[in-house]
Amino acid sequence: MPLLMDHYLKKILTARVYDVSRETSLELAPNLTAATGNRVLLKREDSQSVFSFKCRGAYNRIYNLKQQFPDTKGVVCASAGNHAQGVALSAAKLGLIAKIVMPQTTPLIKVNSVRALGGEAILHGDAYDDAYAHACELEAATGYPFIHPFNDPDTIAGQGTVGVEICRQNPGAIDAIFLPIGGGGLASGVSLLMKYLRPETRIIGVEPVDAASMKASMEAGCPVTLPEVGIFADGVAVKSPGDETFRICKDTIDEIITITVDEMCAAIRDVFDDTRTLMEPAGALSVAGLKKYAAEKGVVNQNLIAITTGANVNFDRMRHIAERAEIGENREGLFSVRIPEQPGSFRHFCEILGKRSITEFNYRRSDSETAVVFVGVQLTGGQTERQQIMQTLQDAGYDVEDLTENELAKQHVRHMVGGRASSCVMEGAGKERLYRFQFPERPGALFTFLNTMGRDWNITLFHYRNHGAAYGRVLVAMQIPTPDNNDDFQQFVDNLGYRYWCEDDNPAYQTFLQ
Repeated sequence: MPLLMDHYLKKILTARVYDVSRETSLELAPNLTAATGNRVLLKREDSQSVFSFKCRGAYNRIYNLKQQFPDTKGVVCASAGNHAQGVALSAAKLGLIAKIVMPQTTPLIKVNSVRALGGEAILHGDAYDDAYAHACELEAATGYPFIHPFNDPDTIAGQGTVGVEICRQNPGAIDAIFLPIGGGGLASGVSLLMKYLRPETRIIGVEPVDAASMKASMEAGCPVTLPEVGIFADGVAVKSPGDETFRICKDTIDEIITITVDEMCAAIRDVFDDTRTLMEPAGALSVAGLKKYAAEKGVVNQNLIAITTGANVNFDRMRHIAERAEIGENREGLFSVRIPEQPGSFRHFCEILGKRSITEFNYRRSDSETAVVFVGVQLTGGQTERQQIMQTLQDAGYDVEDLTENELAKQHVRHMVGGRASSCVMEGAGKERLYRFQFPERPGALFTFLNTMGRDWNITLFHYRNHGAAYGRVLVAMQIPTPDNNDDFQQFVDNLGYRYWCEDDNPAYQTFLQ
């Protein structure tokens, strides 16, 4: 190990990275500092020109290759996106052709960036390993050398320059550094340097729970290949670490923490709150690990550094990320509740919940005796409050199920509650009317809306989702007992004081819900 350290220390300190990279800032994260009780610093590798640290290792590798083989005309690589941009930028800087194989699941923002940088983006397979196999075929066909994203000493050394900057920018105590692990290039370079210069610093790797190939390899004592990996954090979706990166990490990584999708999404929001920058899932992985470590270990008053590694995220993923962040932070609880199907039961249920902010309410009457509602509740007390809500509803006689950790419920069911009105909705010669309402969003607004409604109309459909906007939006269907009640009903909606739209003739309603 000492010989390995000496070899790599020289390579890291002489790495050629600043032709295309810059020294990124080490910034205090005030909100994370306050939330964890530790001094939290973010190493902002997301602020590189390609919004990722990968340009460091890619350029160092290609530069050294060009020095060794001046006649090199081009390079080949495989990448989930960020290494691809680093290779494209580096190849353009050195006047080389770049053939870059990327999984078909790569976010479009990364594909477009590679092409904008002059690289040839070739989409192949569903994960990095599929792209890697195809890139090897291209290497054989073209004769262009393959630029490995992590399992190469020059690449590892280039990534290790992140650690050099950290030591220079924070000469004082560093209790722990958190870094994401995919194939292990960044983890190898930074951890090896830190163990040489700051052996007292704890090095903690962070992996997604469904792509923890380095953790599995360290437990097995040798590199292992996972049968499949989750691709939510595409930047670290690697089935197996490299032989070289494993050789280093097994001796330099002190601990590996695994993170769920919800925890990653919560970390993305945490970084946004502190920096106003949107991380990609892999880019915020280290922050999620830092938070989990601080909470589980109970550490306080320590100096903790998280390397934020990338900000290449498609804008259209933000809706999903924002939704899952609430659950990842224990700020939203999801419940299914059976309520009696009778006038006033819906409002009574809301009274039991009290003045809590409702984030979502899905309801569609389907039979004459019971109804099932899917409800989201904003939490301020985390899991303890979730348990209190469960107990309150059970004490009130409701059959309730906590769905907060139910992946099916979070991914699909919350968007599918409802269906067509069954014949029971029309029992009693009542006509169903469908309206959209818009009202000012504030705590208790939904309850006020329900409380303002009269008791003469039966609710047969209800959908509400808090979008964090200034106005709440509700879709509600009500059964009007007789035609004589139409005037009273119209007076009711007019007196509510909310904007509304009658949707009785909307073709979407007639096709899917009526």
